[in-house]
Order: sequence, then structure tokens, then C-alpha cells
Amino acid sequence: MVKYVDEVEQQAFRRKTRKRLIIVVVSSIVLLAVIIGAVIGVVLHNRNNNSSSNPVPPPELTPAASLKAVCSVTRYPTSCFSSISALETGNTTDPEELFKLSLHVAMNELSKLKDYPDKLIQSIDDATLQDALKVCATVFDDAVDRLNDSISSMAVGEGGKILSTAKMDDLKTWISTTITDQETCLDALQELNVTKHFNQTLVDHVKAEMENSTEFVSNSLAIVAKILGLLSDFNIPIHRRLLGFERTHNSRFPHWVGLGDRRLLQMSTPKPDVTVAKDDSGDCTTLREAVGKIPKKSKSRFIIYVKEGEYLENVILDKSKWNVMIYGDGKDKTIISGSLNFVDGTPTFSTASFAVAGKSFFARDIKFINTAGAEKHQAVAFRSGSDMSVLFRCAFDGFQDTLYAHSNRQFYRDCDITGTIDLSMFGSLVAGAFQITFRVKMHANDVFLFFKNYF
Repeated sequence: MVKYVDEVEQQAFRRKTRKRLIIVVVSSIVLLAVIIGAVIGVVLHNRNNNSSSNPVPPPELTPAASLKAVCSVTRYPTSCFSSISALETGNTTDPEELFKLSLHVAMNELSKLKDYPDKLIQSIDDATLQDALKVCATVFDDAVDRLNDSISSMAVGEGGKILSTAKMDDLKTWISTTITDQETCLDALQELNVTKHFNQTLVDHVKAEMENSTEFVSNSLAIVAKILGLLSDFNIPIHRRLLGFERTHNSRFPHWVGLGDRRLLQMSTPKPDVTVAKDDSGDCTTLREAVGKIPKKSKSRFIIYVKEGEYLENVILDKSKWNVMIYGDGKDKTIISGSLNFVDGTPTFSTASFAVAGKSFFARDIKFINTAGAEKHQAVAFRSGSDMSVLFRCAFDGFQDTLYAHSNRQFYRDCDITGTIDLSMFGSLVAGAFQITFRVKMHANDVFLFFKNYF
């Protein structure tokens, strides 16, 4: 009898669950239809106006209704609507214009946030907290740059307004990175909760200060991903597509690695601009010295050859170092090694033996090591926030958090990653990878498991 009652109750529960699911699905479809109708109506009207001498009367869609429809796809629709409608230029029904306004709203808040960590540092005596806040200052500065890139990419050129597939990829990448940057600040503060330096009041203050910028950037990402992306999926151009940037070639490298760069990556001995050698047979004896010779924001490839040897130094290529390629004599011959770690007081973000932020970074035939043992917890061998970067035939060796693929588009091919089983590779990158070998250390002893991954 009990069994029968249980079965009846289970059947009733399943029926209710199915009904709820149907309601949710139908509601979502209706909402999507409303949004598509509102946005597409405006797009078609604008297109007809541009192509016909007798324009079709505009659809009955007010700016407020259009903005409400666009904001409905965001996680924070109330703040989306109120922040954009408050602008003097917010009286538009064009979804692309509304997206651009959302970027300006986000930039206004993010700019206020940029100097906040430095003000806090001056009021705090704890050196460990100060180091965590320095991470915040670094990533906030990067977030402003990425949002500026997004705004600049939406500027009207000589050919009129353009929203291409390539630009959509750029926008989603850069805005996602802006979100990751803000999350990284909180990570740097919250990871101290296992130490005597943790300050919950400080964390709460920073969260409160970040609230508007976090919401507004999230709104921009939702709009470009769901509304503008939807139009692209339905082959409805908001304006016109920019041809020539699609993924037209088959390659073991991503489409954003040009033919010249693919040849360079596979060339046996690219001609270097600077040679690094421990035996003083090159231009420099340390990588730091070589990094000092890299021009800022170079539009041409700057090549550094690092001869065989182990280089005991922590190297940082900041966001101004563009289009750098570093190659060695082999991932078991050219080694860049450091030992910074969390237990000894360095934020995880800052422990990397080698860190790069400038766009289009290439590395080949090099090993990056963090020699801090398992007892030192987080100790990064390599950290990258470089957009459109390539790591080819490289190795990354450590224990916890060996490879920190922080953000942006990164590509790893024919690489080896060594670390503990759960935390050898982490981050928020938009990545493609081909043939990655994971060499897993079981606890602190050199007991290994091997995995090959093809993505």
C-alpha cells in the first residue's frame, strides 16, 4: 500500500514538474519572440529606409519599449533600463545604439573604480592587503582598456556603421575580460580568508564600490551576446557585414593567426631582434633586460631568442608589450623558473614566473616552471591575459595553479602541463587548444598520470 501511494505521489510530482517546465519553456519562447519582433522591426525599418525611395512606415515601437525589450535579456534589467534611459542620448530604438550607450554607462562607472585601490592602499598598513589591492589596481586598469577597445571598435568609420562577425567576437571577448578583471580583484582579497590578513569589512567595501560597474558591464555583455548575436544568427545584418574576416582556412592554428605568423611559428630559426644568453654570447644575459628593449604597442612582430639554460627570474610583459614572440632551444632546454607562492605572502595573480598581458604574444619551445613545492599552495608558472596569443611546443611545470589562463583568446598547441590533479590549469580564457598533455602529480610526490587532450 505504501509503495502504491509513493508511486502515485511520484507520478503526480512528475506531472507537475513537466507542467512547470512547459510553462518556463513557453514563457521563454514568448519573451524571445517579443524581443526578436521589437528589434528586427527596427532593423528592417532602418534597412528599408536606406534602400527605398518610399520608406515603409516605422513600426509602432517607442524608445522606452525598445530599451525595455533589449534590457530584458540582461541579468540586471532594472539597472540596465534606468541607467540608459537617464542619458540625454538614450532616445533611440536602434539596438546597436542602445548597446553603445550601455558601454558608455559601464565605462563611466568603471572609470570611477580605477583609482579606488590606490586610495585604499594609502589607508592600510598591512603589506599583504596592500599587495592584494595592487592586483585590483592592475586589473581595473586593464578592464578600462578592454572597455575602451570595445567602445572604439563601435566607432563609425568612413564606410558607415559596421557590425561584423569578427567584431562580435572581439566585443564578447573584451567585455568578458572586463568582467573577469573585476572578479580577479575580489579573488585576490577573498583568498586571504585562510590567513590572519583577511578583512571582511574591506571585501564588503570593495564589493559595494564595484556593484554598479559589475552590473553595467554584465548588461553590455548580455546585449551583445543575446540581441546582436541573435540578429547575426538569423542572418539579419544590423548594418552591413565586413567581409574577409570569417574562418576561411583550415589550419591547426585559430583563424586570428595570420599566414605570416603561422609560418613564423613553424620556422626553424626566426631572425631575432634580441638574443638572450646566460653565457654572455647574446645581446642580454637576462630576460628582464630583453623585455626592457621591447617597443611599446608595436604593430610589427618583435622576436626574442632565448638560448639554452635555466633563467631564474620573474618576468612580466605588461599590457603595452604588443606582438612579442619569444622562442627557445626546446621545452627541456630553455627554462624560465621562479618560486613565488601564496604561502609566503604573494597573491596568486602575482606568483607567476612569467606573466604576459600585451596582445598577440607568441611563445615556442620554452618551459615555464614554478619550483615552490606543494606545501606552498598556489604558485603559478605562467599567467596570460594576452588576447590572440599562441603557446606552441611549450611546457608548464608546477604543483597548484601551474597555468593561469586568465582571460581573452589564447591558443595552446603541443604543450605539456604538469601539476596536481585538480588545479594544474585554470582561468577564464576564451581558448582553443590542440594536443595538450597533462602530467599530473599525485600529492607532493613525483607520481605521475598522463592525459592527452584534443580540443
